Amino acid sequence: MSATATPCSDRAFSPVADILRPASGPPLDCIFDPHAIALIGASDVKGSVGRTLLENLLRDGFKGRVYPIHPKRDTILRHKTYASLAALPEKVDLAVISTAAATMPEILRDCGRAGVRGAIIISEGPREGGSAGAAWEAEILEEARKAGVRLAGPHCLGVMTPRKKLNASCAACLARPGSVGFITQSGALGTAALDWSLRENVGFSAFISLGAMLDIGWGDLIYHLGDDPHTKSIVIYMESIGDARAFLSAAREVALSKPIIVIKPGRTTAGGRALSDEVWRAALQRVGVLQVNTISELFDMAEVLAKQPRPKGPRLAIVTNAGGPAVVAADMLLASGGQLAELCPHSLAAYEAILPPSWNRRNPIEIGGDASPELYAKAVEIAAQDPNTDGLLVVLTPHAATQPTATAEQLKPFAHLHHKPIIASWMGANQVEAGEEILNAASIPTFKYPDRAARAFCQMWRYSENLRALYETPAAVPDHAAAARAKAAAIMQRARQKGRGALTEVESKEILDCYGIPTVETRIAATEAEAVKEANALGFPVALKIFSETVARKTEVGGVRLHLRTEAAVRQAWKAIAAAVAEKAGAPPFQGVTVQPMARLDGCEISLGSVCDAEFGPALYFGCGGPWGEALEDRAMTLPPLNATLARRLMERAKIFAALQGGPGRDSVDVPELEQLLVRFSQLVEEQPWIREIRIDPLLASPERIVALDARIVLHDPATPETQLPRPAIRPYPAQYVSAATLKNHQRVTIRPIKPEDEPLLVKFHQTLSEESVYHRYFSVMKLSQRTAHERLTRICAGDYDREIALVAEYHAGACGRQILGVGRLNKLHGLNEAEFALLISDAWQGQGLGAELMRRLVEVGRGEMLARIIGHILPDNHAMQHVCRKVGFKIEHDPENHDFLAAYGF
Repeated sequence: MSATATPCSDRAFSPVADILRPASGPPLDCIFDPHAIALIGASDVKGSVGRTLLENLLRDGFKGRVYPIHPKRDTILRHKTYASLAALPEKVDLAVISTAAATMPEILRDCGRAGVRGAIIISEGPREGGSAGAAWEAEILEEARKAGVRLAGPHCLGVMTPRKKLNASCAACLARPGSVGFITQSGALGTAALDWSLRENVGFSAFISLGAMLDIGWGDLIYHLGDDPHTKSIVIYMESIGDARAFLSAAREVALSKPIIVIKPGRTTAGGRALSDEVWRAALQRVGVLQVNTISELFDMAEVLAKQPRPKGPRLAIVTNAGGPAVVAADMLLASGGQLAELCPHSLAAYEAILPPSWNRRNPIEIGGDASPELYAKAVEIAAQDPNTDGLLVVLTPHAATQPTATAEQLKPFAHLHHKPIIASWMGANQVEAGEEILNAASIPTFKYPDRAARAFCQMWRYSENLRALYETPAAVPDHAAAARAKAAAIMQRARQKGRGALTEVESKEILDCYGIPTVETRIAATEAEAVKEANALGFPVALKIFSETVARKTEVGGVRLHLRTEAAVRQAWKAIAAAVAEKAGAPPFQGVTVQPMARLDGCEISLGSVCDAEFGPALYFGCGGPWGEALEDRAMTLPPLNATLARRLMERAKIFAALQGGPGRDSVDVPELEQLLVRFSQLVEEQPWIREIRIDPLLASPERIVALDARIVLHDPATPETQLPRPAIRPYPAQYVSAATLKNHQRVTIRPIKPEDEPLLVKFHQTLSEESVYHRYFSVMKLSQRTAHERLTRICAGDYDREIALVAEYHAGACGRQILGVGRLNKLHGLNEAEFALLISDAWQGQGLGAELMRRLVEVGRGEMLARIIGHILPDNHAMQHVCRKVGFKIEHDPENHDFLAAYGF
């Protein structure tokens, strides 16, 4: 039994494939591909915004109709005007608005009455700003939503679709057509980028100035450009993130098929940083987006990633006719994290045969200042065929005997090497211009300087690594019981009821224990005598630390004494802590101490924790701990949730990871166990939203054990409404959709959302399907090798729960292990409050009621996700699936356009 929502395609296999859309087309086509436009606020006053907009719409060859709107004029610039939207002779798709702020709410109401689907507000808000400006923005957003109008702006430059000759902006001229989708929040930056692009011959599929982003945001535009076949790469100038979850969800999906490159100002205090740059970089890396630091790099990378394949590794071969520029390139390569490829013996022998005896016999490969075009081509061919190279940089400096143009012609056949990018640096000016044009036309990007080219290669590699790490199949990690989660929540609830903002060390360790994170045994002693008694019970040496519900930082008040080896030392430490706390902490009552055995520091001291960012919510960090942690500035960050692979990648970015792997005379730490611990820690952060900050320092990791020696948990203000607690920017596992079911054959199955580690189970599941089931699911024959390809399955298993939820029916078959018996999926449609379903049941388990049960659960998920409708296509001869849909409550109608049946469930 099977059904699909997308004939002849698989949404997970092609994340930007065409999907079912309403007759009106994609949601933002009303803005980027309108058939008719109304300009509200048209003017003939020189220098006015209204005149600039009208001239731009009329001058550049836009094929649609343009209707100037003015209540008191019959014509403007010799074009007929209309008094209102209601007076227009036809329905328009887009309204471009440049009138006073006070008129905006009524204009949007008019748009709704006239059936206008999109609006661009060029105008600014109230001049007084502040609360008045915020109230105005809230009002126009409310009116736009009531009217069903998608809104760009306000206070924006506008938008362009160059291939459509659409210039609905205040820019001085239309951008060149091309394949780069450009989005900016800054109109000033937009005009500067446009001027730069005209000089550098860079073309755009869309040029978008967002302004205040009241309605249309990053997620909307990334999805739109991701679905646009004319867009090959997306570049973004971002000043604020807005809805972080929407941005990351869209970016994570689209980045798999189209490069997304971002520059964000304000990364330093002088730049007016709005959020931690560490968290920002971690967020982009988490979803496979490439961050750059300069505007030139922004467009460099858009061009390079659009023209050349991503490298599989960091090893670059440099072919050059001059040593100095090659050394500069090599220095930049190594400083940026790349590697100089080590040539294989076969390549060295091939070079010996064609190069002078004096050649340097290593990479960079110097072929001589007078190298002919043919020699360049042969040298590049050898480097391209070397299995140790991941990319090629060709450097040419003009000499008397150099032929830059002819050499460029000779390199054209190498423009499309499989998984090996080739880039060039034709150094100079007039002598090399013709060669540069030939290379660029052949899709070989050129750079004036070789160090800039080497850095571009490293950024390509970094981008490739981000995507690869994101979709590796992780090892399975067991979930922790609901009882443990409830126990941890109860500990925090008791503290919040007392108005406390921080937990004691004992409470913090109890919560870690709930999530399977080992902690050193810690006992509370309220008196000096109890401290001595507990020390004897635990065994010397011991450590004493202040126990207090009010003192957060123990060391700052002298509340820690270590390496206590006798009863007398314990008594002396008790008195010293009591005195120090009384002096430094003031009046709070001294509640006693905690006693714990001194751990042998025979391993690595790690700092593991989480912080809460204002825009991205919880973020995790891992690095060197103990007394040297802060001095070494070793901290790698990422966003939750983690799986085992992502946990490993987090550790690998920290300097201390090298020490964890051991070395001469030192055994390695149990890295897989540490991965599992990080995943459990991530689950703790995801499932306990009242936690504002956790710090485990040190987490002692040795070959024999991993144990938390100290821990501190800080809570959000107890007065914070639960609905206002920060949420993870990447949606965690939706455990609320996990439940059990009993089939007709009395077998019990677990129905749950899919996980990244389910890929091996899905491979086995697809091996149980007949050709008929496959045909009914995909509307075509699809080979097993295609269905079980790693790239395809990881996109299903490691998807974003905010845009797609797949439910699997899991059966525990005793000695045969776990099996997946069926899969049901809901894919949310971009820009619409709808989802399309797909269902596939193993042949051996059909007829047991599993299909109907999965469909019912999909409906429950749709209701929980607040969808308006679920839809799907079913082949005419798939009677079993039609029966199941009707049984669950779907309405089924024949769809003559697609020659199948459309099943729909409305909420």
